[in-house]
Amino acid sequence: MVIWSQTNFENAEKLFELGKYEQAKTSFETLLKANPSDLKTIEYLGDIAGKDKSWDKAIMYYKRLKDIKPSEADYFYKYGGALGMKAKESNKFKALGMIDEVKESFLKAVTLNPKHIEARWALIELYLQLPGIIGGSESKAIKYSNELAQLSPVDGFLSRGHIDEYFKRYDSAEKQYKKAFALTKSKTAYQKLYNLYVYKMKNAEKAKQLKSS
Repeated sequence: MVIWSQTNFENAEKLFELGKYEQAKTSFETLLKANPSDLKTIEYLGDIAGKDKSWDKAIMYYKRLKDIKPSEADYFYKYGGALGMKAKESNKFKALGMIDEVKESFLKAVTLNPKHIEARWALIELYLQLPGIIGGSESKAIKYSNELAQLSPVDGFLSRGHIDEYFKRYDSAEKQYKKAFALTKSKTAYQKLYNLYVYKMKNAEKAKQLKSS
């Protein structure tokens, strides 16, 4: 039984890595029937549901994870993310009822793992997207950007650039993205800077110079 489970889990994992999500889903569902509390199997099923944008299913799987192991930050982060995506696609009245739980889930992830980078990015996005009347706040977004800078300088520059870009402070955003690119030459930093030049600043010359740098 153990050998069967291990072999079938590895096969399901390979299918997932190859992007064959429907086949992987069928395999993981079979494995879950044999072992209903297996955390990795439940997590993969939640991830597949997320990729399918089946938010209710993703929420159900991630909730099961955090109920089984409430000390794992990633489970709260993923639960909050799935809930947030559902809220985004719901009507405004329904979404309002979900916001607090989304926020609490991300904050719980940060509490459980003070070095959780993705949860801080999620909080930044949440505070930018929310209207001020229901908790949106640039200062709170900047707070988490500053925390990111302590954990990962490149994420600090990228997140601060993202905040500036959101508020259409394009010159400031450019400076932050340039710092991020100079620090790591990462593809993400390059793309952020390039997209800023092309789509926001409408500066073809700067985009061209970046390409040739």
